[in-house]
Amino acid sequence: MTRKKSSFLTFIFSLLPGAGQMYMGFMKRGLSLMAGFFLIIFVSTWLNIGPILLILPLIWFYAFFDTHNLRAMPDEEFYAIEDKYLFLSDIPKEELKIIQSKYRNIIAFALIVLGFTVLWNNLFEVFQRFIPYYIRNLLHSFGYRLPQMVIGAAIILLGIYLIRGKKVELDQEERKPKEVKQLTITSIPNDKEEGIE
Repeated sequence: MTRKKSSFLTFIFSLLPGAGQMYMGFMKRGLSLMAGFFLIIFVSTWLNIGPILLILPLIWFYAFFDTHNLRAMPDEEFYAIEDKYLFLSDIPKEELKIIQSKYRNIIAFALIVLGFTVLWNNLFEVFQRFIPYYIRNLLHSFGYRLPQMVIGAAIILLGIYLIRGKKVELDQEERKPKEVKQLTITSIPNDKEEGIE
């Protein structure tokens, strides 16, 4: 059962995203915030994409004020709060399985790229002393830039997919009025067909 803790220590722990929630007993909630915060730092560093770091202040402020809002709640509301993960917690298990099966290939491809990059960089460290200088620089640049190139290609493909999806949707909307007009024209009764003399 979660309990309200010292206000001073709550403030100290609230300076690190997720730690304040964990201190008050909301482990899943705190873990979600802390994992998101440090995952963004890892991804931006590994892929050398600085603008991703702009998300960090949002997570920090959310975690900070969430901690103090929890601390300021009346006791009955505080003790009634259920500790749950902030991401994907409200999605039913059946839908999670559908998402997992739908995006399995994308996840597998991302893991393969990650594994290949780690393997490449480690093998390169072992064999670099036997490789001529200019080839070593070329191979090092390739290994360093590979994840960024893959992410860039994935963003382009996602953009193309979204544009095509929108075009298909617009085409379907254009066809609907034509189909409705054809239905109304063919639905007018013909006197000869009904046998009216």
